Amino acid sequence: MNKNTFKMVVLSSALAAMSGGIGYWVAMSQSAEKPLVKSVEKPVKAEPKVLYWYDPMVPNQHFDKPGKSPFMDMELVPQYAEKNSADEGDDVGHSVGIKIDPRIVQNLAIRTALVMRGTLASPLDFAASVQLNNRQIAIVQARSSGFVERVYARAPGDVIARGAPLVDLLVPEWTGAQSEFLAVLKTGDQGLIQSVRERLRSLGMSPDLIAQVEKSGQAHAVVTITAPIGGLIQTMEARTGMAVAPGATLAQINGLDTVWLEAAIPEVQAGRVAVGRRVSAALAAYPGESFQGRVAALLPEADVQSRTVRVRIELSNHEGRIKPGMFAQVRLDAGKSVPTLLIQSEAVIRTGKRDVVLVALNGGRFQPVEVKLGQESNGQVAVLAGLEEGQSIVVSGQFLIDSEASLKGIVARMNGEDHSNHTVGDEP
Repeated sequence: MNKNTFKMVVLSSALAAMSGGIGYWVAMSQSAEKPLVKSVEKPVKAEPKVLYWYDPMVPNQHFDKPGKSPFMDMELVPQYAEKNSADEGDDVGHSVGIKIDPRIVQNLAIRTALVMRGTLASPLDFAASVQLNNRQIAIVQARSSGFVERVYARAPGDVIARGAPLVDLLVPEWTGAQSEFLAVLKTGDQGLIQSVRERLRSLGMSPDLIAQVEKSGQAHAVVTITAPIGGLIQTMEARTGMAVAPGATLAQINGLDTVWLEAAIPEVQAGRVAVGRRVSAALAAYPGESFQGRVAALLPEADVQSRTVRVRIELSNHEGRIKPGMFAQVRLDAGKSVPTLLIQSEAVIRTGKRDVVLVALNGGRFQPVEVKLGQESNGQVAVLAGLEEGQSIVVSGQFLIDSEASLKGIVARMNGEDHSNHTVGDEP
């Protein structure tokens, strides 16, 4: 290769290199001006507007700035301007509710529970006290006017048997009537004898006393009055030497063959008690023993203060071991109950006109729901209408949600009213 040819080769290589560099620079310039993928800018979400700050414990007091609450040792909570409830409805379509800051829910320990299906415990346990059976009362009276000659050693509180002597009573007018009866007996006239016998009965003599006079042939002006039944002497009015008139009460005796157990049960459980149902009672005086009885009466009047109904149970007491005033624990088998929706009793807000439960929705929202309740037992209450199985309800901390509802008038909207100062627990 000669010298001229070598120069031509070197010059051609230099021009090729320069052309490649210029092409790369032009391509890079165009790529910088026109990117291959166009970026998309995300819109910035606007922060919600703070209307005011407040203390959840005193929700009606508003503050213009954040800071410490003057009422409680806690920071004030902001109240944001929220969207319409129709726009903020949850995934199940609810449009009425109240939203609570999750931090507040956690700090104030708002507790929820699920609505479950089950049966209430069948036995019904309640306390009772032993009382005298007021259907076993005997009034001892004088049938004729006379004088008390003797009072036997009896006093209120004594327990006596049937036929035990109480009082010796002198009846002067019986002397002449009995003497006439003895004279008629000697005639043998049965018609006349029967007539005089009836006259003695009308004067207050018992058939036993008339038979005694007829058998002994002697008049008995002093009569011993005995106890017509066995039991407890409640009153003893006779005194030695006192004069008595016909119908005067000498003593009052209460039988002890049966006793009553009286208990006050909540009126919500009164429907589970029926007259004649068998019950078992355990007495503190006799641990380990069970006494059987039956419901004698469900008294028709309820106590307006305690909202309870009195139940009367009758127990057999032939041995006299059960004493009036003793304490008893009674168990009544109320039968099998049908499975139903159950919630904790503490979850119900009772207003007097309606029963309300707070349903926990998604996103920290809560909705007041009116419910219809059934029987209640052992801290649980049956729900007849208003809830569905599996729903989450608030069982503690309702006062906070009540305060929030007061701020926004949620219950007023639920009731179709226009009162912004109603709370979850308010009556309309």
